Amino acid sequence: MTLTEFVIATIVKILVVLGVFSALAGFGTYLERKVLAFMQRRLGPMHVGPYGLLQVLADGIKLFTKEDIVPQNSIKPIFMIAPVIGAATAFIALSAVPILPEFEIFGVTVHPIIADINVGVLFVIGVMGSGLFAPLLAGMASANKWGLLGAARTVIQLLSYEVVTGLSIMAPLMMVGSLSLIDINNYQNGGFGDWIVWSQPVAFVLFLIAGFAETNRTPFDLLEHEAEIVSGYATEYSGMRWGMFFIGEYTNMITIAFLASLIFLGGFNDWGFIPGGLAIILKVSFLFFFFLWTRAAWPHIRPDQLMWLCWKVLLPLAVINIVITGLVLMM
Repeated sequence: MTLTEFVIATIVKILVVLGVFSALAGFGTYLERKVLAFMQRRLGPMHVGPYGLLQVLADGIKLFTKEDIVPQNSIKPIFMIAPVIGAATAFIALSAVPILPEFEIFGVTVHPIIADINVGVLFVIGVMGSGLFAPLLAGMASANKWGLLGAARTVIQLLSYEVVTGLSIMAPLMMVGSLSLIDINNYQNGGFGDWIVWSQPVAFVLFLIAGFAETNRTPFDLLEHEAEIVSGYATEYSGMRWGMFFIGEYTNMITIAFLASLIFLGGFNDWGFIPGGLAIILKVSFLFFFFLWTRAAWPHIRPDQLMWLCWKVLLPLAVINIVITGLVLMM
């Protein structure tokens, strides 16, 4: 492949990822409302299009046309750029995630990953971690006490659970001996029995719990907890700036689902009679549904309970799991 072909292929992949995952993030809001409605014996969106399917389009039109209000006493440049950071970091993290196995179209082999780097896991976790600056800066720049409380919770929650996220995947990485998501996927190509989740169930559970905190999902949605701090860091936001925060949030949910599938659940290797491409779509879909299911079934926790769970339960478990894995590998 020549340099020109490589550049064109990369640009096409970027545009496809931006288009497809922006649409999926929007459609995720529709799915969430329908799933919550079903579990709470309601109907959810029903009136805009068949079964309410065009509700996503209606919401998009509303967000783009709604008045964009910037508070008079806010730090305006930071206030305006914070939502962009949230959406941008979510999509940049996806650039190192192999979405599907290689496939051919019109005789051309397509590699469904924008940047195949040998430290893919570190890159994705690091870029997602830098997304904490979006709610942090938004809350601090808003000139609003509820926004400031949301910003403070951003620091304690996201920084704390990043430690758990990193430690939870250390044991699987020790087993594989590589930081490349492609290598981790290929390590599990022996079939269902080779999935890392069977040898690292504790790491899988820790990663999922930390994923809820990293994506600001119930029961860890304390950054914008409506019952306590109105809407936290997003209190003063309106229009598309408000929407960009949640495009980033839903895209991060999809990214966490991909990481969990690739690291623990066999990735895009063939799953019995199910081809690899369909297998990873099913795994990611179930994990995304699991995020929604938890919101319908689990109550909020208090900030002190959040910190207690992180530092006194999850962190020691992660360290013990790493030590045991190291001893087993050494023997």
